[in-house]
Amino acid sequence: MYDGSAYESCVLMTAEQLAVDLDHIDYSALTAPVTRAEVRAFRAQTNAAHRADPNIRTGLASASKVITIIAIAVFASIFFSTIGGVVFSGAGGAPNPSIAIVLLVMFGIVIIVVLRGIFGASARWENWMRQSRFAAANGFAFQNSAPAPNFPGCVFQHGDSRMAYDSFATPSGRFLDFGNYEYETGSGKNRTTHHWGFLALKLDRKLPNMVLDSKANNGLFGATNLPQVFSRDQVLSLEGDFDKYFTLYCPKEYEADALYVFTPDLMALLIDDASPYDVEIVDDWMFVYSAAPFATLNPAVYQRLFRIVQTVGARAVSQTENYRDDRVASPGANIVAPQGQRLRHGTSIGAIVIFGGIALFWAWTTLGPVFWK
Repeated sequence: MYDGSAYESCVLMTAEQLAVDLDHIDYSALTAPVTRAEVRAFRAQTNAAHRADPNIRTGLASASKVITIIAIAVFASIFFSTIGGVVFSGAGGAPNPSIAIVLLVMFGIVIIVVLRGIFGASARWENWMRQSRFAAANGFAFQNSAPAPNFPGCVFQHGDSRMAYDSFATPSGRFLDFGNYEYETGSGKNRTTHHWGFLALKLDRKLPNMVLDSKANNGLFGATNLPQVFSRDQVLSLEGDFDKYFTLYCPKEYEADALYVFTPDLMALLIDDASPYDVEIVDDWMFVYSAAPFATLNPAVYQRLFRIVQTVGARAVSQTENYRDDRVASPGANIVAPQGQRLRHGTSIGAIVIFGGIALFWAWTTLGPVFWK
């Protein structure tokens, strides 16, 4: 994952010169048969590497949770069996059938939870082994989890307990990172985990903040699925059928800059290859957001992401390599004026509808009887 400094060691290259050859990707590791012995060997090797370097993440946390569940289950079974036998026994010391049934059900639930934890952990290790082999075969660096990626995109600025997982990055050359991401919002019973798929591509020039909100994944009344709502007075309509697929937001007075970036050929590539996804350009980054996590063992998912990099990403790099913001004192500098660095936030359509409904209900119940008299 990008940590704010890892990219500095990479040499800026064109999109066609990524350190990974996207034209000759080997997908066999994602689907090839594997044995339990191979998974056990991979798990032992990873755990040994973790002991040598704690920064290498493993499934130890998951395993410890399973052990904790087993310990609690054993204790609970002994405790309730003892209490049930002593307190709730029937006449003559015979066990109460109702209590026996309850304890049996509890024991069954415990067994199911423990088995799911054990076999679920085994499946995760197999998935990680496949992804690790896929990364090694194609020159990517794989991480099964990494905390709080330091990206400026709007998806990465919300909630807490932020974590990227099942992610792949180029270790050199132009920085490319793709995988899944989650964060949590709310508290108590309202605690919610939000999952996303993402692709991050480093550009050469800093650009004004622009968002392409895909209409294919919007909610009720066309409400955006993005965690951030942008002011509608920043919407820019583009030519052709583009507006049927995306809503383009760009800072006020940066409309000409947006048209400079989103040329007709780039718009066509976006419609063909990226229409199910939201796209954001911010600073010197291009992000592609999926409203659902990527299926990590599906070659078709990676093929589509690589096609986006080779078409949309490559065109975005070439189209913006000479961009200059005329509003800064030194137009040649690789910076954007403050008013163009971030989009202004707005109010969601859903919130407006809810507020309007509450207002109408209040008017109906409070003011209505006054006028009906």
